[in-house]
Amino acid sequence: MCSAGAASTNTVNGGHKENKAMGFLLVFFPEAIHNKIIGNSINNTTTNNKTSSSRFIKRTNPNLLFTKARFTISMCALLVSLTLLFFTLSTLEPSSSSMWDFKPLHVLKKKPNVVSSSSSFALHGMGTLYRRGTTAMDELIICHVVEDIAEDELKLFLRVLHRSGITSRADIVFLFGSSLLSSRFSFLIHEENESFSKLVRYYNELNTTSFRDSVFRFNSTQFWKSGKKDMGEPIWGKKGRGNYSSSNEDESESARLIYGSVVGFDVNELDPENSLGGFLDYIPLSLRRWACYPMLLGKLRRNFNYVMLLDVKSLLLLSDPLGRVRSRSSESIYLFSSCSNNSKSNSEKTQSHCRVNSAILMGGVRGTRRLANAMLTQVVRATIRQHKNKNLVSESGIFSQLVGNGYIMKNVELTTLTESFQEAGSLSGLSSDSVEGYSIIQRGNGNRDISSTITNLICLCEADPSVYRDC
Repeated sequence: MCSAGAASTNTVNGGHKENKAMGFLLVFFPEAIHNKIIGNSINNTTTNNKTSSSRFIKRTNPNLLFTKARFTISMCALLVSLTLLFFTLSTLEPSSSSMWDFKPLHVLKKKPNVVSSSSSFALHGMGTLYRRGTTAMDELIICHVVEDIAEDELKLFLRVLHRSGITSRADIVFLFGSSLLSSRFSFLIHEENESFSKLVRYYNELNTTSFRDSVFRFNSTQFWKSGKKDMGEPIWGKKGRGNYSSSNEDESESARLIYGSVVGFDVNELDPENSLGGFLDYIPLSLRRWACYPMLLGKLRRNFNYVMLLDVKSLLLLSDPLGRVRSRSSESIYLFSSCSNNSKSNSEKTQSHCRVNSAILMGGVRGTRRLANAMLTQVVRATIRQHKNKNLVSESGIFSQLVGNGYIMKNVELTTLTESFQEAGSLSGLSSDSVEGYSIIQRGNGNRDISSTITNLICLCEADPSVYRDC
């Protein structure tokens, strides 16, 4: 770079001549200084841009934070909503048939069988509903099924139970030692329910009873009630399926089919914490069942008045033994004891030794629940006393000691009946008039032989062999 400027003056003053002229002055700058000046200008521009940009970012930071916060809150709300939705769906009972299941027209028009059971829960998301009764009952029979029972033994118990007529007044609850045992016998229970359906329809059409007079004779008139009295809806299964006081549309108002429900539970549902797990290495069902009764009876205390606890393997019901307790209070309990006479020699007096039968008891729901709680406490105490040899803990021994303790059982009205049950093998040839004396029978030791004998006697009573598959 350069800059130029010049001046020349010619003056005439006092004879002097003065000349004026213009010239140029050149000033040169180095190139580095020029670049520095340009660089400073660019830097000043960049600095101004950065300052304005930073001011813009500072102005937009609150908006960005607000957007992120709103996004986070939205995600949290979405997660909470999904959690509530999944929890609600998990608590609902699964429907037996989906609304999207399309079935053929002939299947939809087919009238369902009144005694058929849908695969659903029995109560509060627990248990299995094998058959939903036609009406609400006020009596309950809880039958515990031990681990070593055979299929023939359970089948015979169910068949005799249906023929006894007690299911016209009571609901049946099976208590299994495990869910595997419950699944194993599910088909068998459904099969006997269907056989009962065929049986009651068959004799209703004929308007008669069994052709042969036997202690195992079936009387279908017990299951047909007259009148329009509405007994209410069963507690088991899903509610709101219509009026179950008249289960069949073809039935007249003067005759309605009445029968109870059949349900099942396993001990893990009624005793999820395994109350005796810390006291015994192996807990048989005969002991653990006492931890299940309080929970079950607590849920049902307002629905049933009387209850019977029964061992499926050792006893059979030929008629209704609950008639003894129907007029008693809710705290009363009937027990059965068997006595044996023991004597060391002829000169000594014969001593009578009685032991209460823990395989059966019946009474009010309130008294039975109190007895079950006391029995559970006594089992725990017995295991603590026998901590060195826990295998010596016996249910029958603990039960007999509990019944004899008046202080513990002061809130329960106990009535002990000294009765010995008849052996099942002695029933052959007996008429139906003898059923009152044989309302409860004992299987005995040879259960398989007894089961075969009684099954043959039942088959002889039926003119239609198609009612039972094994006849």
